[in-house]
Amino acid sequence: MSSTAPTAVTVLGSGRVATALAGGLARAGHQVTVGTRSPARAAAAWTGAPVGFAEPEQAVRGASVVVNATPGDTSLERLGALGGALRGTVLVDVANATVRGGDGTPGGLLYPGDSLAERLQQALPATRVVKTLNTMASTVMTDPRSLAVPPTAFLSGDDPDAKALVGGLLADLGWPADWIEDLGGIATARGPEALMLLVPSIMRNRGPQPFALAVAGPAPR
Repeated sequence: MSSTAPTAVTVLGSGRVATALAGGLARAGHQVTVGTRSPARAAAAWTGAPVGFAEPEQAVRGASVVVNATPGDTSLERLGALGGALRGTVLVDVANATVRGGDGTPGGLLYPGDSLAERLQQALPATRVVKTLNTMASTVMTDPRSLAVPPTAFLSGDDPDAKALVGGLLADLGWPADWIEDLGGIATARGPEALMLLVPSIMRNRGPQPFALAVAGPAPR
């Protein structure tokens, strides 16, 4: 069960990341709604812990926390259209905005001068944006202990209370506090987002297996 108070969470998206996070947060005891353009089809295919399904705008209304797990190259347009419904919420951005190469893998950053998280915060000034979990495979997001080395979940955001809330949700997903690295304000999301450019090479070398980025500290003496 959740180590924090049960929270009304909406997960926007219907892919692997959205499915993993919606299931993980529901298993932790949170009230989860999946926001998708095809709620009936998504509900019919769902096999995880009980969640609700609704059109994106309906799903966002009433949520305390909204997770952006939509494709990063369209996130700004999609969430910008939900600005009124997102007012006052905490937006957890886990997406990566990349230009796709010819083989479908990330070929460059869509926003090389800043970041998707910054663009979302600018477009949604009444929403508190927190960037996290974008430097790992979807399975690691909800099972960080599945890797041989402790992974790192980075946090970027301008609002300390919003980051504390997101840190609590990460704890509910199995993340120990010392595996979470608070980088600072929303502009610090540029670094974690740029790490996505490593993914094609990592997958070429290691194949389609779970991975994450980790900060390694000194060994105990």
